[in-house]
Amino acid sequence: MSKQKIKVLAVIPARYASTRLPGKPLVLIKDKPMIQWVYERVKEVSVIDEVIVATDDLRIFELVKNFGGKVMMTSKKHQSGTDRVAEVVKKLNSKNLKYDFILNVQGDEPLVSKETLNKLVLTYKKNSDVDVVTPICRIKSYDEYISTTTAKIVFDKNGYALYFSRSPIPIIRDVVDSKLNIKNFKKINFEKEEFYRHIGIYGYKNEFLLKYVKMAQSKLELLEKLEQLRILENGYKIKVVEVKDNSFPVDTWEDLQKIKKLVELEF
Repeated sequence: MSKQKIKVLAVIPARYASTRLPGKPLVLIKDKPMIQWVYERVKEVSVIDEVIVATDDLRIFELVKNFGGKVMMTSKKHQSGTDRVAEVVKKLNSKNLKYDFILNVQGDEPLVSKETLNKLVLTYKKNSDVDVVTPICRIKSYDEYISTTTAKIVFDKNGYALYFSRSPIPIIRDVVDSKLNIKNFKKINFEKEEFYRHIGIYGYKNEFLLKYVKMAQSKLELLEKLEQLRILENGYKIKVVEVKDNSFPVDTWEDLQKIKKLVELEF
């Protein structure tokens, strides 16, 4: 008897009111708005059955409809993109349109890696007992290692996350002094030593996603401003998948200019 097909849904949360770059889903990159770049990249991944943009803004809603994409309006009260994704999943479940595995793909990554998305889905299909799957990649520079905008991760020998932090982790005790002089981190050979950063894409089991958004924000989550710590603090596991592709989220005007240059090179 053949196994039942695992149905995969990708939801792209997109809001207009970004603090640092308002209206960023609508900004043009070459000849298309950013949200269209993301949507079309995700649509190209054959293991994903459906792609839906989740927004609280009518301008984004109309734009997605106009380029032929699928989109759903969601509440303006959500505190995170994950909450927005969960609302879409709840609505679909109530209509008996249930997907087994839910990908949360950020709406500000116009060059989101199709290979990474494919690897996340295939990892879940091989480990369908896991609740959450997320990608990681090697840290290759001092600046990336010390940056508080980069979420670092350590994980166990079975590929499950132990901790995420905005601080440099792990620390090589033989390199730093007793006062953690950050200048000493420049002595680290990042080609030799293995440090990892988190890429902000998540794959959730349907039931776990709905359970997760009902959990109260946790202590470490609030301290580090990293929502994935809520999962670990509540005793659940996160399976990590190492990928070669890095992540290029657009948070600022400077990020947008970098992405435009990358798009010109790639296309």
